[in-house]
Amino acid sequence: MDLVQEILVFITFFLAVGYMFTKFVYKPKFLFGKAQKNTKSCGVECGSCH
Repeated sequence: MDLVQEILVFITFFLAVGYMFTKFVYKPKFLFGKAQKNTKSCGVECGSCH
């Protein structure tokens, strides 16, 4: 039973490290989709800029 618990702890640890790595260091495009493009230009009195 101790071996199974240690394996689960290691799996949880590696999942957490992988999540932090993709969150702060490397952001792959296939996980987060395409970046949203801003179609409105700022400075044309659109009201949403300032």
